[in-house]
Amino acid sequence: MNAPLYNAEILRLTTAIPHDQRLTDPMASVERRSPVCGSRVTVDVNLDAEGRVAEIGMLVRACALGQASAALLANHVVGRDAIELAAMRDRLTEWLATGEGAAPDWPGIDVFAPALPYTARHPSIRLAFEAAAQAAEDAALAEAAR
Repeated sequence: MNAPLYNAEILRLTTAIPHDQRLTDPMASVERRSPVCGSRVTVDVNLDAEGRVAEIGMLVRACALGQASAALLANHVVGRDAIELAAMRDRLTEWLATGEGAAPDWPGIDVFAPALPYTARHPSIRLAFEAAAQAAEDAALAEAAR
C-alpha cells in the first residue's frame, strides 16, 4: 500500500459530485453522519415503476473521502434497486472491515484501497452508500404500502 490516502483520483472526485441538489419531492430521504469526523450525507430518491432509482439528489457535507464516495455512488446509482444497493453497502462494509479480497463490484470503488488500514476513515466512505440503500428501501416500502 504505497498509494497516498488522499490521491489525485479521490481529490478529483471531490470536485465532480453529480446530483448535488436535493430533490423537491422525494419518495424517501435519509441522512447518515460519521461520528468520527462529523461528515454528513443526505440522499433523496425517487424510484421508477420497476422500483429502480430514477432520480437522486444529495447534500454532501463530508471530508474528501466522503465526498469521493458520494461522487462514485451518484455516478452509477440510477437504474439500481434497493436490493442491489443494500448488497453493495454490505460488500463495501465487509471489504473495508476485513481489508481483504478484491474491491466490491462498483465502478471506481477500488480508489479507496489505500484507506483500508485507516479504520477511522471507513465510516465516511460508507456514508453515501448507507444512505442510498436505506432511502431506496424506504421508498420501495412506501410504494408497496400504497
